[in-house]
Amino acid sequence: MKNPNNVPSEAFLPTGFGDFRIQVFHEDATGLDHVALTLGDMQGPDPVLVRIHSECLTGDVFNSTRCDCGPQLHAALDAIVEKGWGVLVYLRQEGRGIGLHAKIQAYHLQDEGADTLDANLMLGLPADGRTYTVAGEILNGLGIESVDLLTNNPEKVTQLEQQGINVAKRTPLIAGVTEQNRTYLATKRERMGHLIDKDDL
Repeated sequence: MKNPNNVPSEAFLPTGFGDFRIQVFHEDATGLDHVALTLGDMQGPDPVLVRIHSECLTGDVFNSTRCDCGPQLHAALDAIVEKGWGVLVYLRQEGRGIGLHAKIQAYHLQDEGADTLDANLMLGLPADGRTYTVAGEILNGLGIESVDLLTNNPEKVTQLEQQGINVAKRTPLIAGVTEQNRTYLATKRERMGHLIDKDDL
């Protein structure tokens, strides 16, 4: 984490969900700044409730119903506040790691009938280009060794465990299912291995 002028890259952040501490972590390899929102003491006998959330401008900011990203973000913050402690790691890897420009190109292909996986492949891009190495580094930097991970994506579990983070529990995070994104979620379930109960769709 870069620290110009010896000023810490962290501060108090009151939000509509609750009062958090915000910390910024700079990734030298990409030049991107990632965020951790923490609530309460990260030390304890129980695993820390953790959400690793990848940036989604359309869902997180513009409340798009093409995906479930915005509702998942809000549900995760609500869950952390309800528990009284936990952390949300916000990673700057838009569009499952392909970037905003390509993501909107993929949306165009989806408008023409491709599903969310094939649209990426048609652009010559990976179906999911995200990695969670920096998330593991952030958790290690916060002194977090054991987590209750809010996710439907088993790849997050695998990658965190490869970095020595004990995923003691995985808690599903189903939120924001709409007519507009039901097919998108079904594709993630059926073709990308996400652990989403069919009844939730």
